[in-house]
Amino acid sequence: MDFYKRMQFVCGHIPCGCVTTYGQIALLCQKPKNSRQVGYALNRGLAGEDVPAHRVVNARGILSGASAFEMPDLQKMLLEEEGVETEWTPDGYKVDLKKYGWKNTIEEAMLYASEFERLGI
Repeated sequence: MDFYKRMQFVCGHIPCGCVTTYGQIALLCQKPKNSRQVGYALNRGLAGEDVPAHRVVNARGILSGASAFEMPDLQKMLLEEEGVETEWTPDGYKVDLKKYGWKNTIEEAMLYASEFERLGI
């Protein structure tokens, strides 16, 4: 299994105007305990160049990966360009996961699992 290739596949399906969490990506990659590895991979570019890392936030909706971008507010700016509203909190900028969170179905998760098997990842 190549976790980073799975990540690239899953992240490539995050819709414009939506956000997801590190944990949700790990779960869709069939490694639910690897949310920290998702953050590490996004920070280091291990899942590929074209991955929309700006659409990934922590479990509370905080833009916790913002420091990995070229400018401190770049993640916020990219999300707002896609129509995702951010709000300042004492913990940093935050998005409403109920409103902007990427909703997955079990059918989608099973489709991803089938694709991983087909692709040998």
